[in-house]
Amino acid sequence: MSAVKALLEARGVVAGYRDREVLHDISLEVAPGELLAIVGPNGAGKSTLLKVLSGAIEPWRGAVALDGRPLREFDRRALARRIASLGQESNSAFAFTVLEMVLMGRSPHLGALRLEGARDLRIAAEALERFDLTALAARAINEISGGERRRVLLARVLAQEPEVALLDEPTAFLDLKHVAEIFSRLTQLRAQRAMAVVATLHDLNAAALYADRILLLKDGRAVGCGSAEQVLTADNLRMVYETAVYVGRNPVNGAVTVLPGAPA
Repeated sequence: MSAVKALLEARGVVAGYRDREVLHDISLEVAPGELLAIVGPNGAGKSTLLKVLSGAIEPWRGAVALDGRPLREFDRRALARRIASLGQESNSAFAFTVLEMVLMGRSPHLGALRLEGARDLRIAAEALERFDLTALAARAINEISGGERRRVLLARVLAQEPEVALLDEPTAFLDLKHVAEIFSRLTQLRAQRAMAVVATLHDLNAAALYADRILLLKDGRAVGCGSAEQVLTADNLRMVYETAVYVGRNPVNGAVTVLPGAPA
């Protein structure tokens, strides 16, 4: 990473559930405006790491700090004004409208009366427009597709106006067009707001194309962290995914490209 001061950092994090240790001595840092992709097979600890970075799970050992201050020193509402999280779940038990779901992102910013004002409505409307959801604003969240729900939750993150966005599989359920649009919008937000993004991704090619750096996990341990060229090597991926892979270059843009199986 460059010499820019880290906005979010973890040092020597060990964490898990009850008596099961999931993360083993994980350290990372993310600068303002940076996109860090976390990749690895199922069960590698990616989602658990995001929960630790959000403050939802307290590490057993080690620490997480936001702008140099330990997360445990923030109250939940103050932390929610600075860090927004998107989990993998996209279903809602209640028939909220799309607009109501996006307005939930304004909750950490509301005053004592907890009522949205004109500014909150404007921010929500802008988030809907940015994710191509304006026409769905009055629809019930449980009446739209899984991909549309994913975009609604991303719009809610945007409406929260965070300094850090922690996104667990943000492009799940999305088609190719919307995957490209989501990453394009995230790139714009990172440039305009210096928003740091940490995203878990199953798509190694998307990670190689869009992320500034990649953290590769296996069994809760860091295998490598750096550029796509440094981390997504054939040796690393064969060891982590326990299968044959082909690592080459996209002939159009020169990005690292990963395909399953050995070359013919």
